[in-house]
Amino acid sequence: MDLRHLRYFLTVAEEMHFGRAALRLGISQPPLSQQIRALEEELGVRLFDRTSRRVRLTEAGRLFEPEARATLVQADRASQTARRAQRGEIGHLGLGFTASGPFVPQIASALYRFRQTYPQVELILREQGRDEQIENVRNHQLDIGLVRDFLPPVLPEDMVSHCLLTEDMLLALRDDHPLALRKEDPSITDLAGEPLVLYGAPNGAGFTEHFFAQCEAAGFVPRIAHEARSLATLLGLVSGGFGPTVIARSMARLHVDNVVNRRFTSPVTSSLWMIHHRTLSPPAEAFRATVLEDSPAR
Repeated sequence: MDLRHLRYFLTVAEEMHFGRAALRLGISQPPLSQQIRALEEELGVRLFDRTSRRVRLTEAGRLFEPEARATLVQADRASQTARRAQRGEIGHLGLGFTASGPFVPQIASALYRFRQTYPQVELILREQGRDEQIENVRNHQLDIGLVRDFLPPVLPEDMVSHCLLTEDMLLALRDDHPLALRKEDPSITDLAGEPLVLYGAPNGAGFTEHFFAQCEAAGFVPRIAHEARSLATLLGLVSGGFGPTVIARSMARLHVDNVVNRRFTSPVTSSLWMIHHRTLSPPAEAFRATVLEDSPAR
């Protein structure tokens, strides 16, 4: 059924006059009469009793009117929903991130602005390591991932990465540790033989690999005393004296009792990468654009 026929019918039903209805619709009266007859033929009923002096609804027309009005309202709602979905205003967004992701100011700001601009988009947030995010973006369980890696992450052919920022890594250690009490900043070689607390696989994938490579280039294999699966556990073990760890500078905003952060004499860096498929859903494209608005590495 042509929605235009319904609009014509409702206009005539409101005016009870074909001439006035045609004027409202911006068409001449003969085509309007033809369209109403076409609707009646399609339905197999008469909707109007019309004479040269008056027009009125038949019983079938009277009962048809509220249904026709509801149909147009629903059609308009469906059209609006489709347009809003295309603009990324509704739908859902699956977002993966490393533990440090929300502490990066650009990411925290982007999340806030996105929620304010697109309040009806359902955000599905998952804290995951690099390799898990890559796999979940690949199989479309996530739309976008925020991963740590020193080099551009190795991705399937239909995925891309954007470097959002590169920042120094800091040595986090208990405030009474010898390296914390020393005036000079520590170097990588100072960690030789030092029991360390690091993220275990898969959470540490990316940075941990690079850190190990730097230690080996300095002539030693790092000694891992404990592995942690969460940021809280990692810093809790450091505070408890189980050994130092290495964190991104953005995470230095966290205050933990008895823990201080020291820079390395030779910078140890890590980059935050946004990964996704080349073709994105409208909500994912909207989030991507929001993140890139003020990315230092844009």
